[in-house]
Amino acid sequence: MASQSANLWVLLGLGLAGILLMTRKLKKAVKADFGAFVERLKLLPPPQPPPPKAPHPLTGLTFAISDVFDVNGFVTGFGNPDWSRTHEPASQTSTVVTTLVEGGATCTGRTVVDDMAFGISGEQMHFDTPTNPAAPARMPGGSSSGAAVAVAAKFVDFSLGTDAVGGVRVPAAYCGVLGFRPSHGTVSHTGIIPVSASLDTVAFSKFGPTAGWFARDPSILRRVGHVLLQVPFAAQRNPRNVVIADDCFQLLKSPGDRISQAVTKAVEKLFGRQILRHENLEAYLTSKVPSLKLFADRKSNGERKSSSTNLLAYAMHILRRHEFKQNHLEWINAEKPNLDPFISSQMQGALEITDTNIDSCHAIRNEMRSALNDLLKDDGILVIPTVAEPPPKTGAKEIQSEDYQIRACSFSSIASMSGGCQVSVPAGFHDKCPISVSFVARQGGDRFLLDTIQTIYADLQEQAELATKSSASGNALSKETSAEMAKEKGNQAFKEKQWQRAIGFYTEAIKLNGNSATYFSNRAAAHLEMRNFLQAEADSSKAIDLDKKNVKAYLRRGTAREMLGYYKEAIEDFRYALVLEPTNKRASLSADRLKKLFP
Repeated sequence: MASQSANLWVLLGLGLAGILLMTRKLKKAVKADFGAFVERLKLLPPPQPPPPKAPHPLTGLTFAISDVFDVNGFVTGFGNPDWSRTHEPASQTSTVVTTLVEGGATCTGRTVVDDMAFGISGEQMHFDTPTNPAAPARMPGGSSSGAAVAVAAKFVDFSLGTDAVGGVRVPAAYCGVLGFRPSHGTVSHTGIIPVSASLDTVAFSKFGPTAGWFARDPSILRRVGHVLLQVPFAAQRNPRNVVIADDCFQLLKSPGDRISQAVTKAVEKLFGRQILRHENLEAYLTSKVPSLKLFADRKSNGERKSSSTNLLAYAMHILRRHEFKQNHLEWINAEKPNLDPFISSQMQGALEITDTNIDSCHAIRNEMRSALNDLLKDDGILVIPTVAEPPPKTGAKEIQSEDYQIRACSFSSIASMSGGCQVSVPAGFHDKCPISVSFVARQGGDRFLLDTIQTIYADLQEQAELATKSSASGNALSKETSAEMAKEKGNQAFKEKQWQRAIGFYTEAIKLNGNSATYFSNRAAAHLEMRNFLQAEADSSKAIDLDKKNVKAYLRRGTAREMLGYYKEAIEDFRYALVLEPTNKRASLSADRLKKLFP
């Protein structure tokens, strides 16, 4: 380690000045670095070896590290100022970081993590919460929030985070980048602050956590993996078994069928339809992981939460709280740090965890490992959503609830509790939020999984784009959306004084959605221009039936009735329009004019 450290040039850089850029869409100020970095520094790689030796495999790449990885001479902050205040600078650099630098990459800074790397939303009470470049009004995800943001914003080529319950996979999904969590025990844990030891390392033994990483490019994700995994060269093999968890995609608030179809078509194109299999994961886990029943009576908000993935996530969180308490409760009690309220509440819950609870969790993990091995064998991949819901809005109160923590990690728990590896892959957008899909392999299948993602990525992106375009076509649109599009076409025709064409579009909108007062009122306006007064009166009356406060409908019906000679009724319409909108000059002038003519 001493010789390795000697090759590292550690240069403390100036922190960014916090240049503020105001965006019109956001009420908060956005930092020039999106709030991703805690501090800038540089760890420079050694010189290239002379020919004919090959250059370092990561030459030319830059990366950032979450503030849980030690760097010689620097205090590791762990997302909490009181932790920084009470700890000395590290005496050596994390093995993972050293390996990457010696592999040719340049480390350019350390990034924000959730308080004590414990959260999952990305919210940070001590620093500004990093801004999600893919969806600025949404949370970036945690615990490795800054690392995901640094990659999404293109400040670095890749970055390091840690992942116990989803700390890499969730922010990767929220920020629309690739995120890889390796199998337990495949990457060195030396020089990383522990959070939940047994969820982060091999055989669930008491070691420190391991690293996951983010990238935008699957080839870079794979190159980093080959350096960190240090596995011997082997011929790339294709998957023989791709299992799509249909029931999981049906639970999504985003278009799950669109995602699963994109995966299906990409797999069929590259590997053939014969390797595809569809599975009800809920039924499979219920059968293969019987110990989940030990938590089946768990309730939240008065309702029983008994889905297998939710129960699996619940067991995972019990372990995380228990092990976090073992690692850090002594320091918390001694220093009385200023903690995120969620951590305080979780520590209170950790005190109530019994040995029986822990034994049950251990049984679930053993059963999960066997279940995933049986499902996938050596050359199989499980396809699941990365997260069940879109990123929460910035400042949302829900992120402090245990329910949110369970929901956000429900699918992540499959790999975490089985020891397998998982990669989150972006799959487009829905409602201006990134959507993603995850691929899971059994423990030890890391290189196989990274190679498969490298192979399938381009076709998956192509199929996801095609699926998005298809869902945007008229056949796939909801009737309400199609009706709005027809209305807008009618408005454009009206502006161009093409009255009959406008009536046609408004009629189309009404056929698609007959409960909109606006559509009838707009068609009434076009009928008035065509001097179709009876039709204008009928459409205005229908609009008023649907919306008693539609001022324009009263004005248009009043005009139609005036032209039909129904003066008394017309005066009543104009007067009622004035009641609804006292400053409406057209209603006032029309009512006064008719009153003078017909007192």
